[in-house]
Parts: sequence; structure tokens; C-alpha cells
Amino acid sequence: MAIAAQSPEAANWSKESYVKFASEAGSLALVLDAEGQLGGFLLGRLAADQAELLNLAVSGTHRRQGAGSALLAKAIQEWRPGRAKTVYLEVRESNTGAIAFYEKHGFAKTGLRKGYYRAPDEAAVTMVKKLTASMG
Repeated sequence: MAIAAQSPEAANWSKESYVKFASEAGSLALVLDAEGQLGGFLLGRLAADQAELLNLAVSGTHRRQGAGSALLAKAIQEWRPGRAKTVYLEVRESNTGAIAFYEKHGFAKTGLRKGYYRAPDEAAVTMVKKLTASMG
């Protein structure tokens, strides 16, 4: 919750939402241990052959040090055995840093969902990454 609070651009989940998510089939929750401190987290899920990245946040002190890239790489590695063919995500339209981050990692913009986010109301950019057998 503390890392999420430091990341207002990340999805705004309640504590109850995190707890409920952890018990759902196909859910993936990763945390980054940064010398005994929680450096970041990634939440996603796998359904059939599609993975969805739901939330990714890194603490302020661990940003721009590869933490987000490490979490994303581990998630893709975890989804590979599940035979995910694609990974989908939504990101706030104003979050240009995250959009650039995902593009750097092979995601492509696929569309726009008006009014997707609340507080503040904002559109979401939809993005997808196709996974291939040769990816690690």
C-alpha cells in the first residue's frame, strides 16, 4: 500500500482488492526485495492463453534502477510456461513515462479507452506484447 501511495499514476486499488486478487485463480503477484525492503510489485493474471498486467509500481527510491524491468521480465518468464501468447495492459493516457517504458519492452499501443480511470477521470491507452517461443 505504501508503494502504491508513492505511485499515483499506478492503478488505485483498495487493500481489500489486493487481498481478493491474491486468492483468484491465475493470479500472479511478484515483489522486489531490495536489500530487505520492498522495492516494488507487479500484479497480473493469466486466463487461457492471454496474460494481463494489472498493476506495476516501484518505490520512489528504486525507480530508474531496473526494478520495473526486472519485475516485468520475471512476469513474462512466469507466464511463458502457462503458454501465454500475448500480454495486455492499460495505462493512463497522461503517464507518458510508463508508456515509453512499456514500448521499450516491446509493447505496442492498440487503442484508447475513454473514461477508463477514475480520480481523476482519464482515458487508458491499451497496449499489447506478443510473446514468441524464442523469448526468455
